[in-house]
Amino acid sequence: MSNVSINSEKPKLSFWQIWNMSFGFLGIQFGFALQGGFMSRIFQTLGASKDAIPMLWIAAPLTGLLVQPIIGYLSDRTWSAKLGRRRPFFLIGAILSSIALIFMPYSSALWMAAGFLWILDASINISMEPFRALVADKLPDNQRSYGFVVQTLIIGVGTWIASNLPAFVTKMGVANEAPSGIVPDSVKVAFLIGAIVFIGTILYTIFTTKEYPPEDLEAFRETNKSTGGFLNGAKEILNNISSMPLVMKKLGVVQFFSWFAFFSMWSFATPALTDHVFNATDPTTSLYNDAANQVGSAMGTYGLSSMVYALLLVFITSKYSINRKYLHMVSLIIGGFGFISMLLITEPWMLHLSFIGIGIAWASILSMPYAMLSSAIDAKKMGVYMGLFNMFIVIPQIVAALGGINFTYKFLFGEATINTMLLAGCSLILAGLANLIIINKKAVAG
Repeated sequence: MSNVSINSEKPKLSFWQIWNMSFGFLGIQFGFALQGGFMSRIFQTLGASKDAIPMLWIAAPLTGLLVQPIIGYLSDRTWSAKLGRRRPFFLIGAILSSIALIFMPYSSALWMAAGFLWILDASINISMEPFRALVADKLPDNQRSYGFVVQTLIIGVGTWIASNLPAFVTKMGVANEAPSGIVPDSVKVAFLIGAIVFIGTILYTIFTTKEYPPEDLEAFRETNKSTGGFLNGAKEILNNISSMPLVMKKLGVVQFFSWFAFFSMWSFATPALTDHVFNATDPTTSLYNDAANQVGSAMGTYGLSSMVYALLLVFITSKYSINRKYLHMVSLIIGGFGFISMLLITEPWMLHLSFIGIGIAWASILSMPYAMLSSAIDAKKMGVYMGLFNMFIVIPQIVAALGGINFTYKFLFGEATINTMLLAGCSLILAGLANLIIINKKAVAG
């Protein structure tokens, strides 16, 4: 074990050290990409109407609102001689997520699918939030942007591969059609592969990455004993919410509009694009299932473009400082126009062009806000603040699910389902412009 502590000056890490500590995110993103790309397809297969889909998603963000701050709080106060501070949570989350991925596509009713989505999202959050904190734990401030960008590179790879899995296994001969109310085997096999990758990549990170212990381990344990207990923990979390740093609140505005846009995509891209581009609306037909595969593959393009963009940012951030605020602003606006361009699509191949722009925004969303936040908050509270920061991810999703999407797109743009993508684009452009309110120099410079 290194003599470096979590609170002392940290040495710079090599690319491969950062890669190893972030590799588990490949599995996490397999879970998220399969969930984001194919849950609405599963819901439609089980009989859900388009307008009902956002409400079926609501368990996921509601769970995140509760789970993320608690996991962040607990991981700040955990130290295992064998697994360290964050890795116990990686392992627990990976096991539960893999189980949910395996059984999800075997749901026989909407309530079962929504329940498995709840379990899956809660379990992914158990693994994910400590991963964000681990980057800040292990890296000095001048490597934070670099570290989060490497993480984003891995996420991009996971998004692209996982989004293409149903189409790939279909080409390998797995059935892409099933009787009414039954999820096709192509989706079942894709989710099984996702479960295997999830647990495998998490184990890789656990075995290849060591964590820095607290500076004074005995004092750390005594402090946690004296402040232990559920009520004290809840009180401290609430105190941290009330004393949230100003830069975190401003970043929260950016996050709100960003994640409203992406939740709109995850819940409505399949019904909107199978209808608008392929004129396919009946989940029991081969036309719809082929169209859903193509939409899923096109969504994989945003993972691929985010990977390429992240590669470019890895090169830049390893050598130069950047202005995180303006980089994030421009990236989000490009993604916004990617969404809006979907209204002009007349051929399926054009979907990939739209998702290229969306991928640029996605790469920035997964790196720049966390780099800005981690450079401007107390390192001792990194876990709980990273967990609280995700309030600004789940709250917009809850708003969207409770009618924010259905009401707003119909009121502003009209009844056509493709207008949900127009709403997503406008929201992402607003997120980009909201970066102008961030003036904290530590957050901006990276």
